Amino acid sequence: MRLGLVTSEFPPDLGGVETYAYQLAAELGSRPEYQVTVYAPPASTVVDAPPGVLIKPWLTSCRKRDWERLRTESIDLWHALSAPHAWLALTGQPTVVSVHGNDFLAPYALTARPALRLPLLHRLKPYIWKQFDPYWRSATQRLIARALPQAAAIIANSHYTAEVFLQRYPACAATLRVAQVGVDARFFDIVRPPPGPIKKLLTVSRLSEPRKNIDLTIRALHALRERFNFEYTVAGAGNQRPELERLVAELGLSSRIRFVGKVTIDQLRVLYSQADLFVLTSSIIPGSHEGFGIVYLEAAAAGVPSLAARLAGAVEAISEGASGFFVEQPTVGELSTALARFLSGDLVFNAETCRAFAQHFRWPRIADLITAAYPTIAPR
Repeated sequence: MRLGLVTSEFPPDLGGVETYAYQLAAELGSRPEYQVTVYAPPASTVVDAPPGVLIKPWLTSCRKRDWERLRTESIDLWHALSAPHAWLALTGQPTVVSVHGNDFLAPYALTARPALRLPLLHRLKPYIWKQFDPYWRSATQRLIARALPQAAAIIANSHYTAEVFLQRYPACAATLRVAQVGVDARFFDIVRPPPGPIKKLLTVSRLSEPRKNIDLTIRALHALRERFNFEYTVAGAGNQRPELERLVAELGLSSRIRFVGKVTIDQLRVLYSQADLFVLTSSIIPGSHEGFGIVYLEAAAAGVPSLAARLAGAVEAISEGASGFFVEQPTVGELSTALARFLSGDLVFNAETCRAFAQHFRWPRIADLITAAYPTIAPR
């Protein structure tokens, strides 16, 4: 089967959907029954394609311009890797759509935007984009609503995302299925050194979404600074970093909290190998939630337990008592109490038990659940 994966979120950009797209492509590319082509943004030119996968880095995320090129491709099945590209189902071509949460609640890729080609309009494009962003966002959401019922299958990344999705699109119940997400096999072979006297905490996240609540974690650690010895590392880039660094300085925690910015996969492996606890206590806000939380699985595969809020898809990405624990709500008080239990040794986790939970999310199994939708679509 000639399979076309279409995504506006792909490496070198970092994020959950980017990881999902690359890892799914790699797994499907390893299977002889598929010829896999990934249609991704121009930035992916620098990305090494996985074995068996061809990357075509010319996706504009403008429906009309993209279809002019995609329509000439020899593809049996299109798989839109996020909701904004569900428009492929309106072309009459067999189409599967993956949904993650924020992609259908508040789409990032505004695929309903018009194609601007005239030189003058091209120079004005950034201004026009900004001024008309609310209109094109609304237009993209209407486009998604028209396209999704035409998809052959819709694949959700968690049961929570599926519930939120059906509240908005109940007519898609018959074609919706849950496959969850997979974890990169490279995290399972991380070697962990013996635990040291200082507990090391880690967060890996984009620093551009307030709902991640990294500021609350910092304030909770401030409340514990006299009682416990700890180091906290925050990996990730985003416009919130300067504000968070100022908060750390104001609280006198600069010697115990560090920001390392955007990291490579090898650097991330080192960070996981050194961590005793992964912390990410995301909230649910209108139009945005933690659809699943692949970072919790990466931590578990590396033998690191996680602390999360018992909200949204994080509940499915952590096995309570085995690969981590929860606060009910991400408040400074609850976070301080939970972190104190871990830092005091009241809560202890086993690295191999964490890894055993993550084994259920290896990509071969997840890809089997996803491709269960494919055989119902006859190749052209």
